[in-house]
Amino acid sequence: MSHPLSPGVLAELTQALAANAERYDRSGEFPADNFALLHQHRLLGLTVPEALGGGGADLASARQVIAAVGKGDPATALILSMQYLQHFRLRHETRWPDHLYQRVAREAVVDGALINAFRVEPELGSPSRGGLPATVARRSAEGWRLSGRKIYSTGSHGLTWYLVWARSDDQDPLVGTYLVHKDTPGISIVEDWDHLGMRATCSHEVRFDDVLIPLDHAVSVSPASAPSPELDGSALLWMSVLLPALYDGVAQAARDWLVGFLKDRTPSNLGAPLASLARFQDTVGRIDTLLFANQTLLDSAVAGQVEPKHAGQLKHLVSRNAIEAVELAIEAAGNPGLSRRNPLERHYRDVLCSRIHTPQDDVVLGQVGRTALLVRG
Repeated sequence: MSHPLSPGVLAELTQALAANAERYDRSGEFPADNFALLHQHRLLGLTVPEALGGGGADLASARQVIAAVGKGDPATALILSMQYLQHFRLRHETRWPDHLYQRVAREAVVDGALINAFRVEPELGSPSRGGLPATVARRSAEGWRLSGRKIYSTGSHGLTWYLVWARSDDQDPLVGTYLVHKDTPGISIVEDWDHLGMRATCSHEVRFDDVLIPLDHAVSVSPASAPSPELDGSALLWMSVLLPALYDGVAQAARDWLVGFLKDRTPSNLGAPLASLARFQDTVGRIDTLLFANQTLLDSAVAGQVEPKHAGQLKHLVSRNAIEAVELAIEAAGNPGLSRRNPLERHYRDVLCSRIHTPQDDVVLGQVGRTALLVRG
């Protein structure tokens, strides 16, 4: 088998995933075929340490894969991004029991087992804006009994492991991550994900009804009186590279579709392809310049030239450029660009979802502005 990160293999993966993208977008089903293909190419354990059989990949390698997968099917790329981010974080996590860490890591490599964090709740919303979870782990003689609801649970049906953000019933609650296997009794998935874009992420509501887990499955918790940050600087930078790389991949796919359309479309009154007109050349030039800016930013980040404190700005800039690039393609294509017969319409719906990922624009820009004014004031 060829090296999984060779340009030829990644290009073939993009093409194979793109062939499935419309089907999964319409059905909203978990893209199982796509993950079987990624597992075949040894990509689901890419960020698992080499000592445990994984690829031990750095951010540059993870970004390569996510960009290629995102260009083919961004819903698959989002679930894969979470896989890479969680296993990268586990490489530096000291609170997990060793037997659980090894089990989760080896299952990713051997079985293609997927993992993701469930944090958002109906009442609280995004925990990135503060607050304690309503999901509660109650101590019992048998172990923790977990009850609560999580929404926007990306990957739901396809995951083997859930990292559930919850609090214990102690006087000073233990807040953080409780590890839950998908087959534990008391778990139900409410299929309520019916989104504009990224429809095959299966980001459904997941309910936990008195779910029993061992006491050592409180894998990374801290007292509410002395909380630990959810993401350190390195993890924040990984997230702010992988997610924008995914959406930049969507914009790359939109750009390629537009170029093909302009070369192929020859109106009878023009007698030449649309590509021969200066206004379309200008539009493609603007798109390519936005994408060049994205590549430069992402290249700088994976080369260690972007400090973690700028991670949010990186995410904001690359995502904004990707949206603008697809909007320009839609404007240039006209009606065909909004037809469901063509992939550009899907690319537009998908790329808009970049705005909702943490950190969101108002948080990023507000923090930057406050820092600047405090320093200079």
